[in-house]
Amino acid sequence: MKYTALKVSSLALLMLTWASFLSAQSSVKTIEWETLRPDGEAFSVQMPKGSTAQSSKETYHKFELNTSVYVSQLPGGPVFAVVALSGIKSNPAMYSEMERLNSYVDAFKNLFPPKIRPKGAVAKLTLVGDKVLQGNPGREYRLTVRSSQPATAVSEPELSGTAQVFATKKRFYAVVFLNNKKDDELQEQFLSSFLIPERIAPAATVAAQPPAEQPQVQKASSESRDAPAAEVTAAEAAAAAPSAGEASDVPHSKKRGPISGGVLNGKALYLPQPEYPAAAKAAGTAGTVVVRITIDEQGNVISATAVSGPPALQQVSVNAATQAKFAPTLLVGEPVQVVGIITYNFIR
Repeated sequence: MKYTALKVSSLALLMLTWASFLSAQSSVKTIEWETLRPDGEAFSVQMPKGSTAQSSKETYHKFELNTSVYVSQLPGGPVFAVVALSGIKSNPAMYSEMERLNSYVDAFKNLFPPKIRPKGAVAKLTLVGDKVLQGNPGREYRLTVRSSQPATAVSEPELSGTAQVFATKKRFYAVVFLNNKKDDELQEQFLSSFLIPERIAPAATVAAQPPAEQPQVQKASSESRDAPAAEVTAAEAAAAAPSAGEASDVPHSKKRGPISGGVLNGKALYLPQPEYPAAAKAAGTAGTVVVRITIDEQGNVISATAVSGPPALQQVSVNAATQAKFAPTLLVGEPVQVVGIITYNFIR
């Protein structure tokens, strides 16, 4: 009798463990994803369907911040969020870019928790390290959000995860993944799908060459000697500038940086599927691999890097991604490069 009870108990435990394993393995596959690219924003991200958006104006010290929060929160599960802030302009004469980023991070820490926990919550940020995305400076933090109310039996569980923050020339973005349990694959798939435009450094100013021959001028009077240098420079620049009908050796435009294309699976003209390595399949390795790619002006993939997924499946995914083909992308009539991601699902 004792043996039978022990056998039944062991079988129940095995079934429970197997169910938990299957749930963890299929967490990414059971989510319906969509590319979020809100009007007026300069980012794109792969977000679970059904996300909500909140916009408001918030006061932070002497600044009035325009705040937009995009959230997808699964029942009893993870929180996916992108927070967009603007209102602290770049001002190198007053503060550095890192000081500007610090101010935005402090504002985010105070403004974000109530958006996902309306009854009151506080956040704790722990710096992981610096991070750069498309030339935009940023950082990665460990983020914990807990209730600001005394703990009770019905208190909402503490959420923990990662926040990656970036400051562009006009905005601040925080992309956030929180959960009440560890799910590295789901976190990486979400965070790696976030894309913003490339930050292009301003072109260096080239001094104009003086003309080969200069006419003799009269000695300057006291009044002309006291004239502001800026006025003289402006006059010289106007005189040296070519008229509308004259050719100029200086190009009037420069090459645009890559634009964000989000998830690119559905935009490919040709998208070969990676081979499933026999060893990985025999070992039961499965999951989703996310590959970040750059597409040139002709629609060819010129770079591909795996950013998440089982290591045994990453190289074959990169190999397949480099063979993909896309139609050229035009911006204001000019072909441009595109950055985005391709996802590959390996199912046993």
